[in-house]
Amino acid sequence: MRHGKKVNHLGRKTAHRKAMLANMACSLIEHKRINTTVAKAKALKVFIEPLITKSKAENNQTVEKGTHNRRIVFKNLRDKHAITELFSNVSDKVGERPGGYTRIIKLGNRLGDNADMAMIELVDFNETYEAGTTKAKKSTRRSRSKKAGNSPIVEEAKAEKESEATPEAGKQSESEIKQEPEAKQEPETKQEPEAKQEPEAKQEPEAKADEKSAEKGDESEK
Repeated sequence: MRHGKKVNHLGRKTAHRKAMLANMACSLIEHKRINTTVAKAKALKVFIEPLITKSKAENNQTVEKGTHNRRIVFKNLRDKHAITELFSNVSDKVGERPGGYTRIIKLGNRLGDNADMAMIELVDFNETYEAGTTKAKKSTRRSRSKKAGNSPIVEEAKAEKESEATPEAGKQSESEIKQEPEAKQEPETKQEPEAKQEPEAKQEPEAKADEKSAEKGDESEK
């Protein structure tokens, strides 16, 4: 019976199991997601997450701590390129996440032996899930000083005054709305066009009139 034994041996000896998990961890760091069986994915999750925690910048603030953590991670992974990627790109991406760096998604059963398959990936490198979400800003709580003006009794009194004032204002507005409409203005009558003035007769010059009167006088004398 396996009572109290939490380690899944995965059907392999210790050396074979450690080498397999190290290779899978290097592949996950390089490609950010891999497909494997559910049992291996769960074992890899337990294996790689403590190593990612050691690569975070907050745990490598001094040269001594950084060198010490790199040596511990190198003892488990035994791959220089994977360690460089882990301590540069991956550590910057997961810097604000307090654990839970990997995600396991089940894919169904494998053809042939019908084994449960899954995909294990680094959470912060999945752009599909992170597209619709926005990162919340960190906020700190600050104690507010109690002032006499902000006491609950004063606030209740203010609320009551506001509630009393609002119905009166509503009544006034209703009374203004119910006022009689103004009398409709009659449309202005169209003004008739002015009559066209006839052109004045051309007046003959005074000299011609005098000559005609003189001629008539001479004829009358004759």
